[in-house]
Amino acid sequence: MRSIWNGAISFGLVSIPIKLVNATENHSISFRQIHLADGGRIRYRKVCELDEEEVSGGEIGKAYEDADGTMIPITDEDLAQLPLPTAKTIEIVAFVPADRIDPLQMDAAYYLSANGVPAAKPYTLLREALKRSNRVAVAKYALRGRERLGMLRVVDDVIAMHGLLWPDEIRAPQDAAPDGDVTVRDAELDLADALMDTLGEVDMDSLHDDYREAVEELVAAKAAGEIVLPAEPEDTGDGKVIDLIAALENSVRAARKSRNVEGAGDGDGNGGMADVHPIKKTPSKTSGAAKRTTHRTPTGKTVTRSGSSTAKKSAPKATGAKKSTSTTKKSAGSAGSRTTARKTAPAAAKKTATKKRTSSSGGTTAKKTAPSRKRTSA
Repeated sequence: MRSIWNGAISFGLVSIPIKLVNATENHSISFRQIHLADGGRIRYRKVCELDEEEVSGGEIGKAYEDADGTMIPITDEDLAQLPLPTAKTIEIVAFVPADRIDPLQMDAAYYLSANGVPAAKPYTLLREALKRSNRVAVAKYALRGRERLGMLRVVDDVIAMHGLLWPDEIRAPQDAAPDGDVTVRDAELDLADALMDTLGEVDMDSLHDDYREAVEELVAAKAAGEIVLPAEPEDTGDGKVIDLIAALENSVRAARKSRNVEGAGDGDGNGGMADVHPIKKTPSKTSGAAKRTTHRTPTGKTVTRSGSSTAKKSAPKATGAKKSTSTTKKSAGSAGSRTTARKTAPAAAKKTATKKRTSSSGGTTAKKTAPSRKRTSA
């Protein structure tokens, strides 16, 4: 990697020659401005406001604009004569815990590389001292014509430096918080905790720029002359949260479904919240019996009807039961048919018919007394 700055780290009386290397790079896709009529490139030209002539880079200097609009020229020689002790030195001023650095101050990141063999020993000493102390170094340095603030920390076996904004460059968060007093219930916090636990951690190396990939595919398709169809927009709702509890519950379910952990144990720190599923009605073997209706016929017999085919299928020896029931219904007309039914029915059906006649209200007595009444009247 090409160094962008050469200097030294000032560590007390120890000087460590280093090279500054960019630790990040920009992968954003850049576009050019074109003339829509003919596709010609649009360029910006540097033109002097006084004579309206284009000026080359060698003829351009810098100046400070005063409050009244007056331009005060400032040359590179003027800046070089300023007492800037950090012009070629990263001067460490303190060692502090990492949590003392506000992430809002974080700016560009750089790697500090030891410059030459003599720098290896003091470089390693500073690196190991930072590791053992679990602290970071706060330093000053000068880059691109201005003094800056930086933070030195260890990344793997390399000392990295993060450029920091000066404290007075951080704006106060005025009028950013919601207006008025907002009360959050414990149930809402529990669901928020459950959602955080469900989303869990992520491997930072697995994250990538989906939008950049989509732009690259679009450019490749247009370059090949293909017709690009618009993508279907995702249903993200109207952005209005009507029921916060319901929205949190749905978010937890969606997160668990996306991570294939739906239905996992609830004792994993999810706030004790269980999944809510609709209860499916399953057919029961005894449900048919509950749907049966019982009524009496004009002859005094008890008849049971069932509206469930499941109950008919689940009854043991249903064929024999049907035969005995039909035989019993026919026996109210004549005693002879009753005798025939008794001879032809299987033994199991006889027992079943006998039990039903005994349990029904007045069944056996009515059947026995009916013939005797006819004989007495005769």
